[in-house]
Amino acid sequence: QVQLVESGGGLVQAGGSLRLSCAASGRTFSNYAMGWFRQAPGKEREFVASIPWSGGITNYADSVKGRFTISTDNAKNTVYLQMNSLKPEDTAVYSCAAGPISYGTRRANAYRYWGQGTQVTVSS
Repeated sequence: QVQLVESGGGLVQAGGSLRLSCAASGRTFSNYAMGWFRQAPGKEREFVASIPWSGGITNYADSVKGRFTISTDNAKNTVYLQMNSLKPEDTAVYSCAAGPISYGTRRANAYRYWGQGTQVTVSS
């Protein structure tokens, strides 16, 4: 069974950094795109970043562009989200997703599999 498990969340002060990991298992993801989404309390789910599993053009939300970096390590079946210069408004539950598409998309409905999420809290 396909499983995505996030880790690396936690509490950090504004300006700090965190690296989220998404361990993927259960199938090959060569024809998939991987994405990160986030959802803050009382707000709708928001696209953060995406990348084809095999590499290619990355996409970022304007709010994180220049601060966050998405990458894959195929040998470890892992997707990462490096988050630098964190702001309080980055506070949210971050979820990893995988979809049967060869390119990244901002549409959440395109992603078939989802992890349970990891909490990121950025203090002022």
